[in-house]
Amino acid sequence: MVRMNLLRLVHPFIIKILIMTIQLKKLLITFILIGLAAISPNLFVAAQSGIAPFSKLVIQFLIPSIALIILLIIISKTLKYTDIKRLTINGIFAGIISTVALEVFRETGFRLGAMPGDLPRLMGVLMLNQFASGPDVWSDIAGWSYHFWNGAAFGLIFSSLLGQAKIWQGIFYGILIGVVFMISPVVKSLGIGLFGVDFKDGYQFALTVTIAHAAFGLCLSLLLMKWNKGLPDILRRWQSSLLKTNKFHTQASFYKD
Repeated sequence: MVRMNLLRLVHPFIIKILIMTIQLKKLLITFILIGLAAISPNLFVAAQSGIAPFSKLVIQFLIPSIALIILLIIISKTLKYTDIKRLTINGIFAGIISTVALEVFRETGFRLGAMPGDLPRLMGVLMLNQFASGPDVWSDIAGWSYHFWNGAAFGLIFSSLLGQAKIWQGIFYGILIGVVFMISPVVKSLGIGLFGVDFKDGYQFALTVTIAHAAFGLCLSLLLMKWNKGLPDILRRWQSSLLKTNKFHTQASFYKD
């Protein structure tokens, strides 16, 4: 009888610990994914700050971070963490598609002279360390691939944090990315001043970047509103897991009594 009562007392506690352990694992994987995704957009910034050549940073950080993201997606699928796998993959593809929306405005601005240069082409040249010889087909492929992967990375971060996001959140997120870009060492290295105030009339660059990134955020939120249906933001997901754990504990206590 004593043994039976002890099992009835300990069993709900063990189940509660197991549930909490799973939720903590999910939270840990989510934050690792966000951290890995944040590496890519910051590499070009680091290179333009003079920390290290971009080609070296790509080998040391970009390629391993992408490999680890793929590995974590596989792990999430193996552990049947469907929500994490879904949020991650949806974010990556939504980010890639949203980069196309960004490019409609960025490329148009570039063709109209509202941008000082073709940044994806420059990134490709620096990635392959052929600044002296100039761009070619392979450097263009490298630069555009990096550009679209940055979009995927931003999409992953947004999806992981906000889930089924609202439109205003996407637009705000896109504009925020644009603002940070315009005060980064990348813009400084172009010699046009913060927000591009030293370029032409002082507003063309900032206007183009803001509109392009707002389009990115709008497209991102519209896609994830549909693809992440039923998946709330990270805070609500964590609160929901706590409520389920407490609910189980309450029910177990009720049956125990």
